Amino acid sequence: MRMLPQEDEQDDNTEVTWEDQQRINTFSKLNTRLSGIKEKIEVLKVEKEALDDISMELELADEEEPVMYKIGDAFIHMPYSRATKRLEKDLSSLNDELGKCNSSAENCEKTMKELKVALYAKFGRAINLDE
Repeated sequence: MRMLPQEDEQDDNTEVTWEDQQRINTFSKLNTRLSGIKEKIEVLKVEKEALDDISMELELADEEEPVMYKIGDAFIHMPYSRATKRLEKDLSSLNDELGKCNSSAENCEKTMKELKVALYAKFGRAINLDE
């Protein structure tokens, strides 16, 4: 065991008010939500890469032959033109969802930053708000 220097000791005199506890709880909820959003963003990016690869493959495909297109767990034969329209629609909706997730993540990070400033100002080193 070793002793902490005087300046590194925690100040136990700081009282945690109800408002402070609500800020801490909100920060925790936002941190959990942000983790979920980041995981969803990663899944959407992988799906977008797959759709981009499919788009490249469709450019090389013969326009006269039907295309196997995956919807859910099943593959369906579609005419080339219908498959390309479906792919564009899927890419568009995926980009929209990715944009919404990125916007939500930014809002969470902004609010968390504001809460960090307020909580660190009051509690200093007595509180740890890192992941």
